[in-house]
Amino acid sequence: MAPRHQVPRMPASSLPARIVTLTASRVLVAFLLGLLLTGCASLPGRVERTESTALANTADTRLGREVRKLAAAHPGKSGIHPLIVAEDAFAARVVLARLADRSLDLQYYIWHGDTTGQLLWQAVWEAAERGVRVRLLLDDANTGGLDPTLAALDAHPNIEVRLFNPFANRSFRAGDFVADFSRVNRRMHNKSFTADNQVTIVGGRNIGDEYYGANMEIGFQDLDVMAIGPVVQEVSNEFDLFWNSASAYPAASVIGPAEPGGAEALRSAWEQVHRNPEAVQYLDAVRRTPLMAQLANNQLDFEWTTARVLHDDPSKVLQPTDRADLQMLPQLLKAMGSPTRELDLVSPYFVPGANGTRSLVQLAQNGVKVRVLTNSLSATDVSPVHAGYSKYRQELLQGGTVLYELKPGSAVPPPEKDGDRPRGMPGSGSRGSSAASLHAKTFAVDRERIFVGSYNLDPRSARLNTEMGVVIDSPALAGTLSKQFDTAIPTRAYRVRLQPDGRGMEWIDTEPQGETRYATEPGAGPVKRLWIDFLEILPIEWLL
Repeated sequence: MAPRHQVPRMPASSLPARIVTLTASRVLVAFLLGLLLTGCASLPGRVERTESTALANTADTRLGREVRKLAAAHPGKSGIHPLIVAEDAFAARVVLARLADRSLDLQYYIWHGDTTGQLLWQAVWEAAERGVRVRLLLDDANTGGLDPTLAALDAHPNIEVRLFNPFANRSFRAGDFVADFSRVNRRMHNKSFTADNQVTIVGGRNIGDEYYGANMEIGFQDLDVMAIGPVVQEVSNEFDLFWNSASAYPAASVIGPAEPGGAEALRSAWEQVHRNPEAVQYLDAVRRTPLMAQLANNQLDFEWTTARVLHDDPSKVLQPTDRADLQMLPQLLKAMGSPTRELDLVSPYFVPGANGTRSLVQLAQNGVKVRVLTNSLSATDVSPVHAGYSKYRQELLQGGTVLYELKPGSAVPPPEKDGDRPRGMPGSGSRGSSAASLHAKTFAVDRERIFVGSYNLDPRSARLNTEMGVVIDSPALAGTLSKQFDTAIPTRAYRVRLQPDGRGMEWIDTEPQGETRYATEPGAGPVKRLWIDFLEILPIEWLL
């Protein structure tokens, strides 16, 4: 026996394993110590919030004068223009920032510090330099590493940044997930971009390269609408409600003041972006978008119709999840109305649950054509969500629902010829991202009404996150979505069907040269399918 305090010698061959064990132990101790030290951090108890609302005196702005001319022949109606092409959606935001004279109200779940994120921050900063009041409301779930940028923006006298439901631990967010999971698990998923309280953009796109066709590795097929007329005030009212809510914290109260030289660092970052060859190529593509050509020729078309904004109450993130009066879903069901002929659903994260599955099956059995487009396993960016959906798939098929699962990479079809851009629904881009997947959230009823917004058909949208969107009385837009189910979607997605014996499922890949049948989920190997099978049995559906 070795004497006390003397470390016994070990064979040399065991030293590497011992070193690994000691290293792992130290990492674990450091992690636990980090949780102990930061897990008890809390948000400031008393916060000075200056209440503000959307500016009302904007009819004499450049945008106001143009809107007044366009709306004169359509009293009481809102003008709607779909933003389908990814570069169009980016261009629209830049143009609005450049044309704004009085205010910009921006509300987003994600704002990345990549090429398009930096370019839009620059456009917002330049607007503030002209005297435009900027209110930027960001959910705090995806701001990791951006505190210096946000502090520098917030330091501008005409820009105010607020963080919704922020993390108390800025550098070790895992501490909040351990100590305050119920709160930080609930997020603001809303998305809107409003200039001068005259023009707004609402839809599914966040701010980031993958949403605007600037990322060649991954791209999201998405959909926004640009709106003018009475519906803009409804968006502004929603923004004001969230901006002045108890969960919206002035950035300075959470992240502290800007560092010296913060503004210079921003300008340096923007200069670097403009020197990037890929960014230069992207901006050139943006300048050649259909929307820019329409704006240059004063030919931007709007459909004049009735539209209404639906949204959750911001206190949803603080209240029990069973408070139906705080949830958007009942409003959405009422506004869309009961389908009598067709219900077409596009949702990248589709987890209908037991009740939703029964409702869809009941509609199908009552003679309503129910069609769903979601991501395939090989296209999804969130495997647990696919697991939540897949366990309801067979029941939906047996009940008469038609299921399509988007093929990987097919979300961004190539231009038909030089200079053309595909104008399909529910949204597209044009740079050919190799790992494109569905991100649009849109539903059409009877080819008459359509919803465009942030709401997914899953438990998270229903019970945990706040959401928003617009319901539009538009046979044109609703009919276009339904026609895509008739024509384009069957060639860009796998049709999921019951096998002839009714016991299993098969995936049909339809191409011009014929059909290919798969007995297992196409494009996914056995390990990935086994992982999905495992996730299906976990009690995590309420988180999805």
